[in-house]
Amino acid sequence: MKSAWMMLCLTLLAVCLAAAPARADDTPAPAAEQPQQPCDVPAYLLASESALPKVTAAIKGAQPLEVLVVGSRSSTIPGNEASAYPAQLQTSLKEALPSATINLSVELQGKSTAEETAGTLVKLVDAKKPTLVIWQTGTVDAMRAVDPDDFRGAIDDGVVALRNAGVDVVLVNLQYSPRTETMISAPPYLDNMRVVAQQHDVPLFDRFAIMKQWSDAGYFDLFSTSHGVDLAKRVHGCLGRALSKFVIDAAHLGPVQQN
Repeated sequence: MKSAWMMLCLTLLAVCLAAAPARADDTPAPAAEQPQQPCDVPAYLLASESALPKVTAAIKGAQPLEVLVVGSRSSTIPGNEASAYPAQLQTSLKEALPSATINLSVELQGKSTAEETAGTLVKLVDAKKPTLVIWQTGTVDAMRAVDPDDFRGAIDDGVVALRNAGVDVVLVNLQYSPRTETMISAPPYLDNMRVVAQQHDVPLFDRFAIMKQWSDAGYFDLFSTSHGVDLAKRVHGCLGRALSKFVIDAAHLGPVQQN
């Protein structure tokens, strides 16, 4: 299990950016033929029918937006926290909402299951006073092969506790790793997070599907182990920007609120 955990962590640190080839002439391609670029995400993966009313009220009311990211080791790059996706999320939110005050803190619970984390959420909310909690979970449960029904129950309990505490919630699921597909079974955990998100009408940021799309498109070679931290920074940068857009769209913040 320890070796499996290390391989999963190394996967994120070992991604490789595949650059789009240059065109042979200077004639711009029609819009429909323009090649996609790393960080591009299909619109359907960033769409959510669930809203973030607390975030909307804070921005429209010129109040600080307090964001708390609760995550595991896949939410960090050891020694490079400024490049990890939570910090990149904050940067992107500030760029999109320049007149707003965006404060972000991170609570890492690297070895905790969803059940263990759910039991700490109310205390974290009391201490941090967030407007929005971004709860990234599922990796540890999948690694430990926690019963999927127990996992769903833990996510349900955590979301209920957060909603009762008066905060908005965004769920973030597992990272995608082609190198570990034979080691862990992700679908039961992905499915159960989706069920809970739908039941409680909270947005689910599908990190797994987004990373798989990048891998399938050749943007990042998630099989490689030879490129280290530099490429991990690029993946986290893309995730942070995508998550920022996801939050802004779910909060229905149009150009008037963003300027």
